[in-house]
Amino acid sequence: MAATALPPLPPQFKSIQHHLRTAQELDKREPVVAYYCRLYAMQTGMKIDSKTPECRKFLSKLMDQLEAMKKQFGDNEAITQEIVGSAHVENYALKMFLYADNEDRAGQFHKNMIKSFYTASLLIDVLTVFGELSEENVQHRKYARWKAAYIHNCLKNGETPQPGPIGMEGESFDVEREEAGSSSLHSGTTQPTSSSTYEANNIPTSNYTGIHIPPGAHAPANTPAEVPHNTGVTSNTIQPAPQNIPLVDPSLYSAQSAGEVRLTPEDFARAQKYCKYAGSALQYEDVSTAVQNLQKALKLLITGRE
Repeated sequence: MAATALPPLPPQFKSIQHHLRTAQELDKREPVVAYYCRLYAMQTGMKIDSKTPECRKFLSKLMDQLEAMKKQFGDNEAITQEIVGSAHVENYALKMFLYADNEDRAGQFHKNMIKSFYTASLLIDVLTVFGELSEENVQHRKYARWKAAYIHNCLKNGETPQPGPIGMEGESFDVEREEAGSSSLHSGTTQPTSSSTYEANNIPTSNYTGIHIPPGAHAPANTPAEVPHNTGVTSNTIQPAPQNIPLVDPSLYSAQSAGEVRLTPEDFARAQKYCKYAGSALQYEDVSTAVQNLQKALKLLITGRE
């Protein structure tokens, strides 16, 4: 994206630096996700400090980038419709989470999977631009950040991480960026004012033995290795695995409305949301999620109930 270069990052905005870096990394392959990463950074930055001159200047340039992207992708419904955008970002975050989770469960520990775990947590942050996070996404975010910290610290200390959800106390989160050329967050020659390290202020300290993570989940066949450029790390190729397709709910075959079903505008909006989620899931070859959401939409439209 040929956009206005951002000025140096004000120290007040340290908490959003990695969301902006993620946006920059995704500009070419996932511009919709990059757009919402910047929107999250804008909204968060406005809450932090919109009055001091350096912050106002930074936010103004960031807004210019958003406007340029909105104009460039104005015909993309994932930009113009929040329901579609939310489904797109959520599916991409889950895609990255599952890639890292599969590598973790297979005992394949490397920088790519650490970064994928952490980036997935950042993208779940981004979902807050659409509203409150679901409890499942809150758990996934905490787990992804904890896993990234735990695996990084193990490798750094020469220890072998234990795969999968395990009982583990919270880890201090200071994952060093080892990307070549990572000293600049923004295009051009401007430098970030804070160090290029993964950071999180709310690392969970609870036990994660019983956390709800999709068991045996597999990333879609087209999941890319979200690797830092020029790290020299090559991820093992992920082989597509058979998907567990949910059975069609037998009750849908014989479902009949009790009298005349009066669907409210909210019902139509929810049914549309489920259909959009299904369509987005199919983009990532996730048949199971698509079937589940289509069944929810069908049940709602037939019976007026979820």
